[in-house]
Formats: sequence, C-alpha cells, structure tokens
Amino acid sequence: MAHIYLTFDFGKDEEKAQLARHKLDSWKQAFRLDKKMQGKFDRKEDGAVTTAAPDDASSKPKPEKKAEGKSGKGKAKAAPEPAKLASSTAEVKLLLRLALPNHEKLMEQRLLKRFSTEEPFASASPKTVRQSDGGFAELDSRFEELE
Repeated sequence: MAHIYLTFDFGKDEEKAQLARHKLDSWKQAFRLDKKMQGKFDRKEDGAVTTAAPDDASSKPKPEKKAEGKSGKGKAKAAPEPAKLASSTAEVKLLLRLALPNHEKLMEQRLLKRFSTEEPFASASPKTVRQSDGGFAELDSRFEELE
C-alpha cells in the first residue's frame, strides 16, 4: 500500500485550518476513509514547535454548566471566540496521509483532484509528496512524531 502525503500551509489562519479539519472529518465519514486518510496539525509558534492532532481535546468545546433560571432546564451555550482564533500567532500546517490500496486508484485520483479545487485546501498552497519523491522520508518521520 503506497502512502501519499499532502501538506497544506494555512499560515496564521486558524479559522481556515479548523474549517479544513471539519471538512476532512465529513469526508472521512462519507467515504468511509477512517484509517485510509489521517491528518495531523503541525503548529509552530515563535520558533517553538507545538503539535496537535485534529481529534485533540483542546479543539473541542468544553462542557458548560447549567444556567440558573426559573425552569432550570436550559444550558448555557458559549460560542467560540472567533477573535481568539484569528489572532493566533502560530503557523499552522496540515499534514495529511492517504494510505489507499492499489485497487482504489480511482478514489485516490478523485481525492487529489478535490483537494486541489475546494476551499480551504486550494488556497493553502497544497503540495503532494509520493514515496518516490525526495523528502518523503523526512515528511513520514515528521508525521509519525506528531501526536
């Protein structure tokens, strides 16, 4: 089974990175690509490297306490702060690994075409690295290092 890595550089735009994560999650579910398509975020902030997987607990909203009221049935809902996401100083990269078997070449071609045309992936300077390309071993080891 050949692996293909796709890298997307979102710069400091955390909102686009999260939009990409949601889109990948929906594609995984729709096309049943759970183990065949894995993505990890690589965040670099002021020279220090911090990593986070897309399924990381830090990206999920924390449960809120129940609101005090007459009925006592409602829950307090807090919207995520878009200003906080937009003001992030971390450089965000998405490393995506496609591990499709040889008999799924058509699915591979369709996914690669979709990544090159759909937002937010198209504007994130996508790069495709195959096993025969230079730099594959380095990218493979970097992907394995990320949590």
